[in-house]
Amino acid sequence: MSSIVVAFPKTEVAQRIRKILMQSGYDVRAACTTGAQALAGIGGLEEGIVVCGARFVDMMYTELYEYLPEGVQMLLVASADHIIERDVENLVCLSMPMKVHELLQTIKMMEAEHIRRRKRRSGHYSEEDAAVIGQAKALLMERNNLTEEEAHRYIQKRSMDNGTGLVEVAQMILSLWSN
Repeated sequence: MSSIVVAFPKTEVAQRIRKILMQSGYDVRAACTTGAQALAGIGGLEEGIVVCGARFVDMMYTELYEYLPEGVQMLLVASADHIIERDVENLVCLSMPMKVHELLQTIKMMEAEHIRRRKRRSGHYSEEDAAVIGQAKALLMERNNLTEEEAHRYIQKRSMDNGTGLVEVAQMILSLWSN
């Protein structure tokens, strides 16, 4: 699980969100009230999540975002009128008022994105994922008379074209063609 730093200008809000996340099994490193404290809490992490409000006494969320390490995502929890940035990488927005399940589902989605990125960077797959890719290649080789290299390139191309991972493409191939 990713390490999480919670940062809201009101201590009681930060503590309440921290408690919800910890009760749900998440590793919350810190509950902060300023942007500087949030950055200190993130210190040394290559990846993680900052759950925060829009304004702090020392900075806006846009400034905090600029100082975050590349692998750290931000979950901005604010009213719609405070959300300035849209379609920014590593920034997810959740409008107020929010429900607990919305918070937890959003964190879960962000963690899944961390896992996908980690797999892409490392190029390593679990035995189960490698088996799925291998089965899809075998199916392509059998049905389309492809070599293993050609089947792998086909899966890679579909992955890039669709913006999805190799495993997802392999699963799609298996579900469509394994009748």
